[in-house]
Amino acid sequence: MKPFRRALLTSVIATLLLNFQFATVLAEVKPAAIFTDHMVLQQNSNVAIWGWAKANTAIKLVTSWNNKKYAVKSDEAGKWKLKVSTPAAGGPYEISISDGEVLKLKDILIGEVWFCGGQSNMEMPMKGFKGQPIIGSNEDVLKSSNDKIRLYTVPRSSITARQENSKSSVWKAAGPESVVNFSATAYYFGQLLTELLHVPVGLINDSYGGSSIEAWMSPEALKKYPEIKIPAKADTIKEVSRTPTTLYNGMLYPVVGYGIKGAIWYQGESNYERPFQYESLFPDLVSEWRAHWGLGDFPFYFAQIAPYNYKQLPAAADKLNAAFLRDAQRKSVARISNSGMAVLMDVGEENCIHPSNKKQGGHRLAYQALALTYGIKGFGYTSPEFDTLTIDGSTAIVKFKMAANGMTSFGKTLKLFELAGADKKFYPASAKLSGSSVTLTCDQVKNPVAVRYAFKDFVVGDLFSNEGLPVSSFRTDNWEN
Repeated sequence: MKPFRRALLTSVIATLLLNFQFATVLAEVKPAAIFTDHMVLQQNSNVAIWGWAKANTAIKLVTSWNNKKYAVKSDEAGKWKLKVSTPAAGGPYEISISDGEVLKLKDILIGEVWFCGGQSNMEMPMKGFKGQPIIGSNEDVLKSSNDKIRLYTVPRSSITARQENSKSSVWKAAGPESVVNFSATAYYFGQLLTELLHVPVGLINDSYGGSSIEAWMSPEALKKYPEIKIPAKADTIKEVSRTPTTLYNGMLYPVVGYGIKGAIWYQGESNYERPFQYESLFPDLVSEWRAHWGLGDFPFYFAQIAPYNYKQLPAAADKLNAAFLRDAQRKSVARISNSGMAVLMDVGEENCIHPSNKKQGGHRLAYQALALTYGIKGFGYTSPEFDTLTIDGSTAIVKFKMAANGMTSFGKTLKLFELAGADKKFYPASAKLSGSSVTLTCDQVKNPVAVRYAFKDFVVGDLFSNEGLPVSSFRTDNWEN
């Protein structure tokens, strides 16, 4: 072939390839923002994939793990949605989506996917906040490279109108540059799951610092709470993280339906002043999320807020202490099916609302999942729980459950129990531990009727399971102060 013809042919081929690539980039079909390269899909499931295209357009989708072809037609608004079957854990794979032009999603893993929500203690990245470090995170970040762990952060968005799509973000493989900016609680949770399950794990971080629980709920779910003002679409958002429904609209609703195994949750600090309302709000949030996802009662594990001196917050002097919110969370375990609570009574910090020991929280959440969801046995996964109170004259006997291997104070005197009589005044009690029971007496309370343990804003728990898991603060009364 002559040089001129060879050059011309090369130019034509290059132009055709460029046009094909350009057409692929400009394909009208567009998946929702959460579907990107490097994502993890839930294994052994039928997972939803959705997006947009031109109205009334035929959409074809092909999954490379079985070369199965799917077809759906976009609606009048251009939205399309279908479900694809996934195999056991593995990968990497590809998904091709076409409306005539092909869009490919690459490097997809199949494994276990967990949704991670809450406020700043979930949002707090591995690098910490300024002046608020995370213990041991620098070396953990350095050693974090693991292609089997994939991370996705839903961008912040507080808005009064329900959004069909979230702001753009991308899935990333775990490594120092991605992990350093990712939720520490979620990362430690996922890291332990990957290590023990030997499968890929996808983590979706959907959190916003300072957020109240009602910001993550829909107007429909909040109708039963007339005291909570639901903003109109035209209203100005004065508190971006605490205005009811606004984070649900901008950050939750757009990703609801993405295939998950379960959820972890770390929130409650912004609701500490309304603990009695939280007792119903929290179970209602879980019920709504489960209804929206349509996956039944998927596992829901949450971190109890850690002790902290809330009295130092502005205008907090006359407010209830945060032990009431911790107690509302403690009671929620019985009200929320397929749930569990990670107790953090030993890691709180008096003058910092963001405990620096995030590994404990993340791992304790993982213990719940590994035992209750994945069936691993032979280790301690949950804290002892208050079971019964028996009064015998001037003596009160508190018995605990979930303490088959006994309990311990690690050789220290138990100092956090209190007794009260009918006058509702609490006094420090002498405590004697035996097996899974604690016997209490108090010279000032001759006829005890109620017991409280570690029921303060800030306190460091001193009672543990033999496996080192701290007992939650609790009370046997139902008094309001």
